[in-house]
Amino acid sequence: MSGKNERTGTDMVEDLSALVYETDAFPSAEKAREILVEEGIDTTALKLWASEKLKGVKARQRLALAREQRLALEDKFETLAGMVVGSASALRKKLLEKQYDVGNGKIFIYQKPRLFSFLTKLPKDAAGITTATFKRKSLKPLLLIAGTTVLLMLNDEAISKGVGQFSQNIHLSSEEKYKDVLNIKLGKTNTSLLKAPQNINTALYQLGQGFPSLLIGAGLFTYGKIHKDYRAISTASQLTETFILMGVGTQLLKRITGRQSPSEAVDLDGSWHPFPSFKNYQNHTPVYDAFPSGHLATLMSSVTILADNYPEKKWIKPVGYSVIGLVGYSMINNSVHWASDYPLALALGYLCAKQVLKNNRRVVQTTATGRRKATLAYTVNYANGRLMPGVVYKF
Repeated sequence: MSGKNERTGTDMVEDLSALVYETDAFPSAEKAREILVEEGIDTTALKLWASEKLKGVKARQRLALAREQRLALEDKFETLAGMVVGSASALRKKLLEKQYDVGNGKIFIYQKPRLFSFLTKLPKDAAGITTATFKRKSLKPLLLIAGTTVLLMLNDEAISKGVGQFSQNIHLSSEEKYKDVLNIKLGKTNTSLLKAPQNINTALYQLGQGFPSLLIGAGLFTYGKIHKDYRAISTASQLTETFILMGVGTQLLKRITGRQSPSEAVDLDGSWHPFPSFKNYQNHTPVYDAFPSGHLATLMSSVTILADNYPEKKWIKPVGYSVIGLVGYSMINNSVHWASDYPLALALGYLCAKQVLKNNRRVVQTTATGRRKATLAYTVNYANGRLMPGVVYKF
């Protein structure tokens, strides 16, 4: 072959492109062959080169198409797998939780309760209560509690005398009187397991000792197990947990503050003996355990738990807060507590209940509502030459 015929296919294409550019229009097929021959371009070699190049292009196109198809199949598989996993997860989640429409555009979601969850959640909830107490947004409530406590302390003696006088007028005995119903003999000692109150004031006082809350919890637990009601079981667990938290929390504060009960008071409003020894506290408990009231803390936490888990039961708050007020009255009447022992106790019970509620259910707001939110406010009135604090609940 001549030197011209030995040129590469690329050279031939470049020459052909130059010829097309010069003629300003692509020639006919016959004219194109004549031009190629005149220029010494081997058309057979050019066809062969073009054919090979076309094969390569088609092969690459097939590979690219196969790759695209493979990627599309992988995407479809991943999507399908995700749908299957998501459906399985949703089904499992549905089986492990139940929803309750409580009205007012809210749905409560409870997970399937675990055995002894009221114990396993104690550390987290206790830490949450401690953390919430020292947050900046808690400053205003803390100042309100402190201010109310100080105002009540200034009036403790007058309040105690007023309650005593009113109780005498309505013939409400201040004596704490029980009758043993169930006794058990331990060695040579008879221990009372169940006592029945013998007067109204004692019955009211007994309501704050925690037994009614545990009894309600036991009833809810039994109902929940029979009817597979997760809300009832969870509420029972929450009542038990708050009972433990309030028992430990108030006892700790009592042993720190060491305030005398009215029955043991040597001062007008009870003296304070911070950090009494363990022995003195055990042997002379009424001398140190007035502040704060464990009865009211437990009652407030129980009422809050019940009312927040069953908001559609409108009677719980009025009845619950009335019971709290009556128990508070009875404990002043029988000289167990001062009125100033109550603000911190009520705040502790409320905070504890809210923390436990937060970790035991989810709330979903389905629709916007314009319903007014219930409020609890403190008031101070001036009457008969004294400042008299009060509480106003709007619902």
